This record gives sequence, structure tokens and C-alpha cells, in this order.
Amino acid sequence: EKAAIRKRHLYLTEEILRENPSLLAPMAPSFDARQAIVVEAVPKLAKEAAEKAIKEWGRPKSDITHLVFCSASGIDMPGSDLQLLKLLGLPLSVNRVMLYNVGCHAGGTALRVAKDLAENNRGARVLAVCSEVTVLSYRGPHPAHIESLFVQALFGDGAAALVVGSDPVDGVERPIFEIASASQVMLPESEEAVGGHLREIGLTFHLKSQLPSIIASNIEQSLATACSPLGLSDWNQLFWTVHPGGRAILDQVEARLGLEKERLAATRHVLSEYGNMQSATVLFILDEMRNRSAAEGHATTGEGLDWGVLLGFG
Repeated sequence: EKAAIRKRHLYLTEEILRENPSLLAPMAPSFDARQAIVVEAVPKLAKEAAEKAIKEWGRPKSDITHLVFCSASGIDMPGSDLQLLKLLGLPLSVNRVMLYNVGCHAGGTALRVAKDLAENNRGARVLAVCSEVTVLSYRGPHPAHIESLFVQALFGDGAAALVVGSDPVDGVERPIFEIASASQVMLPESEEAVGGHLREIGLTFHLKSQLPSIIASNIEQSLATACSPLGLSDWNQLFWTVHPGGRAILDQVEARLGLEKERLAATRHVLSEYGNMQSATVLFILDEMRNRSAAEGHATTGEGLDWGVLLGFG
């Protein structure tokens, strides 16, 4: 209840755990067992999301020219990008970008890269896919590793995909959102606040309690830098897609910016129903927002507003 997460979805089953008991032992050297699961699961989960995105897009999958694949799981060569290409039956000539272990801001990064590719390659259609399976970080409780319990309570599995392009074809392509600008900044004081490390025991996460306050204390300046060139300064006149790294982060961002409660409604709903799915989470929020906007009869997919902010961090 304190985490504001009602449920999550996990690839792991009781059967998988029975077959791989080392996954439950907090300090067991279990990387090989975990890796064997995720290198197969990540592209398969991505395939389901990608097929839905391509179907809604409405053009033949052979028109995909680029693939941006993002995941914090299953580093391997060849990577999940090539595995997905084969699962979808896409031409092997598709230009691929594989983003591994970028962190929880990776969903925004995937969109930024897709935007650059689409705008700088005439006629390009970029399939952007985020697929996350938490098998590498899942482990049983241990009194000496309390931090691990927070990770187990927060993270979930999920995959999302969309097609990014410029100059949409009239009567065929129906743009849902437009990416007007994309930028990235590193906060020096945040370098030790969040991190993940691949070890023999799997992927370990480290989240400092100061993380929400670091984000909140820098959010106004970061937004001003990104939004001022676009003439945007009234935060309540924007729709918001905020990566839900945790309830405390959302609460502090909301308070610092003076946001009305409904501005983060879609974000909080996704956190409640799916947890933190790392890179895929912001794409889930965009989908939730456009569905809500349609159901409520809004004129735009952004809750009736013309401009919005997608904010990722981690």
C-alpha cells in the first residue's frame, strides 16, 4: 500500500523457480541460470508488443526501416534486436540500434534515438521496442540485504512498442503523439544515487533514499531549460508522462511543480497496475493516456492539451 502498487506482472512462474532454486538464494552464483531465461524471454515478449504496434500502425511490416531495441536484461551477442528481427520476419537489412542497461530513463532515450533516425532518414519508419524481464534481479529475501526487498516490491515485467516516423502518409498513418524536442542531462549529485551492477548473483540494484529529493530539487531548472525554447512555462497546461520510479518520486515532483492531481493520474495508474517496468513504463503511460483521452472525449490524445512532457530518470 505504501508503494502505491496494487499488482505487477512477472515472467517467472513457480515452475521456473522450482527448476532453478538458485534464483531464490540471495547470494548464490546464479547468473548463468538467469541469463539462459532472459535471452529467450526478452525478444519473445518484445515480439508480442511489436506485432500489436505494427498492426495498429497499418502499414506492411516490410516498410520498417530501423529498429531501436531497449532492455536492461539479457546482454548477449547477437543481441535481442537481431532475435526480434527474425521473430517478426523483418528484412535483415533493417538498421538496428541495441540499447542495453541504459537504466530507467531508457524509454525516453529510445524515443529520442528513434526521433533522430526518423528525421534524418527520409521515409524512415523506426520500430522502437522496450522489453523488460526482471529475472536477473529477482531473488529471495535475506536480512542482510534489505535493499533487495525494495527492488522486489517495485519492479515488474512488461514490453511496449511503437512506430516513429516523419511526414505521415495521409489516409494511412494516424499519428498519436508528436515528438517536438528531446534532450538529456546528467545531475552530478545523482551519480551514486541509483545504479545496477551485473555480478555472479545476477543484477543488483542500488537505490539511495535521497533519490526523490535530488530529482525534485532539480526538476524546475531541467524543465525550464528544455521547455523555454518552446515557450512553455505553465506546468498545469501540459500533459505529463513521468517515469514512476516510486511513489515518493511522483509525490515530490507533483509538490515541487504545483501540479494538479489529475496531471499524474495516468502515471499513478500504471504504477499501481504494473509497477516499475524500467524502459517500458513511459510507453505504457502514453498508451493509458491516449485511451483515457479517447474515452473521455478529449480533442487530443494528451488529455485535451496540445503540449506535454515525458520525463524519465534513473
